[in-house]
Amino acid sequence: MTHFFTSHGLPLLFAVIMLESFGLPLPGETALIAFGVLASQGHYPIEEVIAVAAAAAIVGDNLGYVLIGRLGGRRLFERTRIGRRYAERFLPQAERLMAKHGGKVVFFGRFISVLRFTAAWAAGIARMPWWRFLFWNAAGGICWATAVGLVAYYGGAAAADAIQRYGIYAAVGIGVALLIVFVFTHYGKKWLESRL
Repeated sequence: MTHFFTSHGLPLLFAVIMLESFGLPLPGETALIAFGVLASQGHYPIEEVIAVAAAAAIVGDNLGYVLIGRLGGRRLFERTRIGRRYAERFLPQAERLMAKHGGKVVFFGRFISVLRFTAAWAAGIARMPWWRFLFWNAAGGICWATAVGLVAYYGGAAAADAIQRYGIYAAVGIGVALLIVFVFTHYGKKWLESRL
């Protein structure tokens, strides 16, 4: 598996993140984590991984902003029955939110999986000025790529060290820890909201 990533290199990382940021269901963040770990093993400079990931995020979001948000807009969603229901239910709320907190939504949306691409669409539909979108999108993309890339880089090196020293027990422990983090981040919020 490592050979696949090292032989296809950073253009693969760029393509996956750009297409995910545009709106295709691809594992962009997972790809960044994988390349951060590969960088920790000496396959790539971490600076290049971060730069490629940030550029891909910015390009993909801008494509979504223009092609889906600005050019497609509401008409794109209103072509199907499911799209119409979505447009009637969520677009007015999204437009109000973008009008009031557009920059924050675009910036922080980069860190939340579904908002990673829908924030760009909503910004385009709400007619957020492109220069403003670009500023907050670039800031979010750079911060996201840096944070995720460095966590994967340093975490990958620590995990590799632990597995080398403690063998299968460390691998199982790391796997369990990652599973707990995944479950908490995906289901913990719903559980907390149901209790409040």
